[in-house]
Amino acid sequence: MPGPIFVSRLVRLPLLDADGHAIGRVADVVTVPSGDEPARVLGLVVAVDRRKIFVNEARIGSIDPTGVRLRSGMIDVQPFRQRPGEKLAMGDIRGTRIGDAYIVDISIEESARTGFWFVVAVALGGRGPLRRRSTHVVEWGDVADQFDAGPEYAEVAELRNMHQSDVAERIRSLPHAKRRRLAELMEDDRLADLLEELPEDEQIRLLEGLDLERAAHVIEEMEPDDAADLLGELPEPERQRLLEAMEPEESTPIRRLLAYDDDTAGGLMTPEPVVLGAATTVAEALATVRAPDLPMELAAQVFVVRPPTSVPTGRFIGTVPFQRLLREPPATRLEDCAHEDPEPVPPSMPLRDVAERLATYDVIAVPVCDAANRLVGAVTVDDVLDHVLPPDWRRRRRYAAGEGA
Repeated sequence: MPGPIFVSRLVRLPLLDADGHAIGRVADVVTVPSGDEPARVLGLVVAVDRRKIFVNEARIGSIDPTGVRLRSGMIDVQPFRQRPGEKLAMGDIRGTRIGDAYIVDISIEESARTGFWFVVAVALGGRGPLRRRSTHVVEWGDVADQFDAGPEYAEVAELRNMHQSDVAERIRSLPHAKRRRLAELMEDDRLADLLEELPEDEQIRLLEGLDLERAAHVIEEMEPDDAADLLGELPEPERQRLLEAMEPEESTPIRRLLAYDDDTAGGLMTPEPVVLGAATTVAEALATVRAPDLPMELAAQVFVVRPPTSVPTGRFIGTVPFQRLLREPPATRLEDCAHEDPEPVPPSMPLRDVAERLATYDVIAVPVCDAANRLVGAVTVDDVLDHVLPPDWRRRRRYAAGEGA
């Protein structure tokens, strides 16, 4: 983990994909208030082909003098739009007057505890050609008020630091108008997390308060199976408007899921399990499942196939659980340690039969394959539980634990 980095040293560095290829150049750093904690870094503004896009900080794998390298995966290429409460390190904060001095730079650092990036200090100096000679660094707490965006944003900052299930309970306890206002102020990825924790009728009410473009972007941030469940509850014209407003690579897997009945393996599955080729080594597989933004239920196993590895894949070979990966030599090929059990299920298999298959084999997920034995997705235990438990099971659990009134 690198130490503190001044934003001026990040600006103009190349943004590199996981293979080291340049995508664009860093233009600025986006910060937001974080309550009593130092201001948090949401991500980077990156110049790509004469336009600016936003790259979430969770995508950042490493930073060194050669550039900012992404962990893996795609990035959203929609134009960056600064939201209320967000401040750009170089565009908004630099140049702010503090007494007789001015903020000339901002230092950020990754937290060893959380993995998030925070503002830790600022450099103060004068203006003009001699400003560097009088520069001195002060801690974030000495200039905290410069990052304050008001009480509403402080509440959003508090929600940002809570588990999404707790955020859902907090939001559900608020009047509808207040819910919609907080939803407007939340970052798209956090709002997507919140929607995944709410019953579908409440998801729809929050979604109705957003404009079409923002609603489509929030749905893109949701897990595809959760997004399909939500869109399936909307009238057909509204569903199609949202799908058409989404990026094609984001809407395609959701359209596939919507083609299946809700209570079948196809309607339950996630179309984005961890899929790797037969020649992939155990070491490479372990590196893949370590990705911090990968849900735990998906990181628990990898699905091994013949090329291509994007769904629908080549011929399905088998599954390798995470614990098996830990026990195998790093150079072992996945095809040499893949299990054939549990056998794949067809997309048309009813929910009850899928649940029985999970229980019979005592596994976290089962593969879903088409008639040509191509992997099209996987059904996880939490996918099944979300459908068999009553819609208000989270609230019932809290009352049973004595947390409600």
